[in-house]
Amino acid sequence: MKKMTQGSIVRHLLAYALPLILGNFFQLTYNAVDSIIIGKFAGEGALAAVSASNPVMTIVILGVSGISIGASVLMSRFFGAGDEDALRREVATTILFGGALSLAVFALGVPLALPILRLMSVPQEILPMAGTYLRIIFVGFLFTFQYNILAAALRSVGDSRTPVIFLALASVLNGTLDAVFIAGLRWGVAGAGLATVIAEAVSALLCLVYMRRRVPLLRLRLSELRIDRALLSETVRSGSITALQQACQPVGKLLIQRAINAQGVGMIAAFNAVSRVDDFACIPEQSISSGMMTCVAQNRGAGQTERVRETLRRGMALELCYGVLICIVTLLGKTPVMRLFAAQDSEQMVVMGVDYLTWMAFFYLLPGLTNGIQGYFRGMGEMKTTLIATAIQISVRTLVVYLLVPRAGLTAAAWACAVGWACMLVYTGLRYRALRDR
Repeated sequence: MKKMTQGSIVRHLLAYALPLILGNFFQLTYNAVDSIIIGKFAGEGALAAVSASNPVMTIVILGVSGISIGASVLMSRFFGAGDEDALRREVATTILFGGALSLAVFALGVPLALPILRLMSVPQEILPMAGTYLRIIFVGFLFTFQYNILAAALRSVGDSRTPVIFLALASVLNGTLDAVFIAGLRWGVAGAGLATVIAEAVSALLCLVYMRRRVPLLRLRLSELRIDRALLSETVRSGSITALQQACQPVGKLLIQRAINAQGVGMIAAFNAVSRVDDFACIPEQSISSGMMTCVAQNRGAGQTERVRETLRRGMALELCYGVLICIVTLLGKTPVMRLFAAQDSEQMVVMGVDYLTWMAFFYLLPGLTNGIQGYFRGMGEMKTTLIATAIQISVRTLVVYLLVPRAGLTAAAWACAVGWACMLVYTGLRYRALRDR
């Protein structure tokens, strides 16, 4: 456990963000390994099926993440204020609420998988494979939710390292099972989905066992596993806004995927690959933002206003430095990365992806700034601001995609991202000035 209410803020942010960066890399590796192995051993059609399913899966997962973030802000505030009883009640409430919500998602998601994919205009030749993959992911949703909740509890008390270790172990397991199920047994997308579900179950179980054995503050007795209605109300109020904000992105991406789907299987596969690169490139920016959120929330709970402001200044400086670094790395690695995802006969996919990444390398600075300011607003409890900002960004991005991608190809999707992020920065900057001047 670590309090961020004293000591160097930069050191706290780096110590918090670095393990989280590794953890998120491992989490995204689940899907990246699936994509690489499917593309190599099951073909472009199977890769396109996974890509077409991802926006639906991401909507649900980021909804979970939103609830977890809302709960984490409350947990961090209670921890910073020294209110251990409220912290424990919040953890218990979120675990139970998450279990109930997971069952509801499973009950609705499995029968509705194919109708949802049809609404997305998924090509008929890959529809059965996409439906199979999506149903398997819905089965494992309970484990995804519980891992996010348990990891949020650990991070709220300053432990961002332990969830990383468990994700690393689960990532190795996921890659091993991919090799067995897809390359060995030739189970295709079903094997990819099953490997992901098993790995997520293992990471959730490891988190639970660790909390019970090593973190007395978070070790809940059976009698404590009950829902606190007042905390549930506050969690749902805060978390639902954050969930909506988190879901805005994938809803927009679902619409964007629909526009991409209309351009053919080749562009679907290329978009899947560059989306993986985007996800990896933005991980450090999001991790610094999470550190800022926790640091702001803890210091807000402790009443240390000046450290809250200092967290914003130091965090944004770190985001800027990373933006320059990722630009250089992307420009140097764009071609070999695209060839890693592509089958031998997919040269057009490589060309489209390289053109996209050439522009996106320079645009990665923008989400660093937007993530930083979002982390500050979340730590301050300004969830509505993050919701509106995200809605502006994804709405503008989606509109530009529909206007330009049919005419200019995949490169236009990169420009759509840049325009959306720029609009988001304008809004959050104005909102910050308005709150500061109160």
